[in-house]
Amino acid sequence: MATGVPQYRHPAARPGPEAAGRVVQYDTVTVSVRHGLEAVDILRLRRACGAVQQTVGGSAVAFLVPAGTALGWHLPGSTCTPGADLPATDDPRWIIPPSGSLPCVRPTDAWVLRSALCEAVTTLTAGGLGPL
Repeated sequence: MATGVPQYRHPAARPGPEAAGRVVQYDTVTVSVRHGLEAVDILRLRRACGAVQQTVGGSAVAFLVPAGTALGWHLPGSTCTPGADLPATDDPRWIIPPSGSLPCVRPTDAWVLRSALCEAVTTLTAGGLGPL
């Protein structure tokens, strides 16, 4: 096992907090489309991208992260909300669809996502497309 590399833990191994009588396994980090797609590219190059979907209106990208992330998430330009609505695996809003069955959706590690979002802002700004 590599040292210093965030390790993925299957959500069933440690269920997340309960909300309204149900177990919440994922939180959602939402950013603008341009910012999100750049972060998706960065995460895919690192082979660290979990399931990602476009929001209903199409103006934002939502990354699934482990439950509990919303409690400590503070990154300007993004919001993190507890819980996640998971559409069917064949829904066209998935940018990176879940692999396997829905209870086994792989979230993106929160710290790796934070790093990719910061790098995405730097890349977009350097390319004359920022600030966001």
